[in-house]
Amino acid sequence: MTRGLLNWAGNITYGAARIHRPAGIEELQEVVAGSDAIGALGTRHSFNEIADRPGGDLVSLEGLPAAFELDPERGTVTVGGGVRYGELSRWLYGEGYALPNLGSLPHISVAGACATATHGSGVANGNLATAVSGLELVTADGEITVLGREKDGDRFAGAVVGLGALGIVTRVVLDVVPAFEVRQYVYENLPWARLEEHFEAVLSAAYSVSLFTGWSGPGIDQVWVKRREDESGPWEATPRWLDATAAPADRHPLPGISAVNCTAQMGVPGPWYDRLPHFRLDFTPSSGEELQSEYLLPRRHALAALRALDEIRDAIAPVLQISEIRTVAADDLWLSTAYREDVVAVHFTWKKDWPAVSRVLAVVEESLEPFEARPHWGKLFLMGPERLNSLYDRLPDFRRLAADLDPTGKFRTPFLDARVLSS
Repeated sequence: MTRGLLNWAGNITYGAARIHRPAGIEELQEVVAGSDAIGALGTRHSFNEIADRPGGDLVSLEGLPAAFELDPERGTVTVGGGVRYGELSRWLYGEGYALPNLGSLPHISVAGACATATHGSGVANGNLATAVSGLELVTADGEITVLGREKDGDRFAGAVVGLGALGIVTRVVLDVVPAFEVRQYVYENLPWARLEEHFEAVLSAAYSVSLFTGWSGPGIDQVWVKRREDESGPWEATPRWLDATAAPADRHPLPGISAVNCTAQMGVPGPWYDRLPHFRLDFTPSSGEELQSEYLLPRRHALAALRALDEIRDAIAPVLQISEIRTVAADDLWLSTAYREDVVAVHFTWKKDWPAVSRVLAVVEESLEPFEARPHWGKLFLMGPERLNSLYDRLPDFRRLAADLDPTGKFRTPFLDARVLSS
């Protein structure tokens, strides 16, 4: 039974009637074949109902073998669908390898993060799904379907950001690179004028850069600069940078909160997996007392969009905990929020007050509409199917792919029906 089962933030109570925890692939195949409505539960870090199957079945993959399989010749690692990034990352580092990028939280599952185009930051770094070179799914008939980047081409590009609509992902093949070290620095109080004047230089200063603002002061509150040890370029860690000041100690993105849960800063070198995320795997980053939204828009619109948000700061700030600005490189994945466009992502961590947040989201979405902003699939947004249709050229192709792999609609959900799968 799933009675009382909540997502991580506690704002969604799952309506599925049953939850299954298969111990092997054959057991999972039987569960899928015997269900009329089913989906993967993941790590429950989505803030909307995308993963819920009201009255149906949910499947936890935590009991399936992790099955780390490194292929140095192909430069890939194969992992089980329930594996979390933090667990995989530590193992990979021990083998001398790395993933190209990580999100701010290492606590999320590989399969779930890729299915929703979750991302980290970096002007040359794609979202986490761009590292996927192969997928194994249990589809509607209970059979196993294997898709690969090389052999399945465009069809594969449609399946990677699959939103849970195509099947239960049981194994993921990821591209890996040689392990690397990262130094992390935090700068405080970057003036808006300096950001506008040097926008591209700030975003490109290091392998990964994040900007944090509460939309209440005269500038960016914090700039997190994550620089690879082997990285070359003009940027140097100095006491002052563009009138911002180097933080004298480790910082948490939220002012006044202890940085004990955050990855090490102050330029101390460390493994890629312990610097690219903002939060450490062995600590819970917060209690879940928050809501989240995020909008990704073409980088060519970034400054105009930030100015538009600044004009409504009086509406945003009272219900906001913190906002983060990051970059994601373009890709060719059909439902990626960076489909064929380098994008800037504007993330909002809200106070846990949905009536107030929903009113502000209406204002935010109206302000961002001229800038082709796409919402993160796993976070809170109001945008309806008509607007989403205009933002995703490949949505009709995705619907055909979903109908092919799931002809009876057992992986469909009310969320997917309302926003994605109905033309």
